[in-house]
Amino acid sequence: MAAQTDTLARIYARSLFELSNEAGGRDKILEVADELEQICELVRSDASLLEYLESPVIDTARRALGLKTIFTNRVTDLVLRFLLVLNANGRISRIETIQAAYDELVLEAWGRIEVDVWTATPLDSAGKEMLIARLHEILRKEPVLHTWVDPTLIGGIRIRIGDRLIDGSVAARLKQLEKSLQTQGNHTISAGSGKFMDVPNREVHFK
Repeated sequence: MAAQTDTLARIYARSLFELSNEAGGRDKILEVADELEQICELVRSDASLLEYLESPVIDTARRALGLKTIFTNRVTDLVLRFLLVLNANGRISRIETIQAAYDELVLEAWGRIEVDVWTATPLDSAGKEMLIARLHEILRKEPVLHTWVDPTLIGGIRIRIGDRLIDGSVAARLKQLEKSLQTQGNHTISAGSGKFMDVPNREVHFK
């Protein structure tokens, strides 16, 4: 699940997105997205690197040298320069939230939207396909589905549409989807037969 974004992260992400577009259009935008993801994977897998980025005792100039050593020839010049700007502004520790915000811009640019779905047991392919189709109908965008297992739901389903606001008409349709998932049976998620589990007290989160 992607990190939650905020206004500051979106400002930096928008700046990088526009620079990427100017530098090479869609191909460059997607290349930068891949590099940001690789950087964040490295940060998440290396506690010492995260500590290095967050440490208040390392001055800006020293950290800039370290960033150049770590990322030169591993990322494009545009991304390296962006990391150095973040460092100079004291924002390098925000790289994960900025990367999440950048991903949101990429998704929006091509009519996609991230959707997190929790179920008590893993969704099978038929369940995923049906849910994607229903969400596409409601959101008028291509859902990029991230599925998670939460046994505490006891067969239920919970849906979160990013961290963005959903207008009233869309919210109402999502509630209707929630209601239909409650009443159509338990076969699709458990056996792929075209219906969803019938379990009360489901939650549809859209914020």
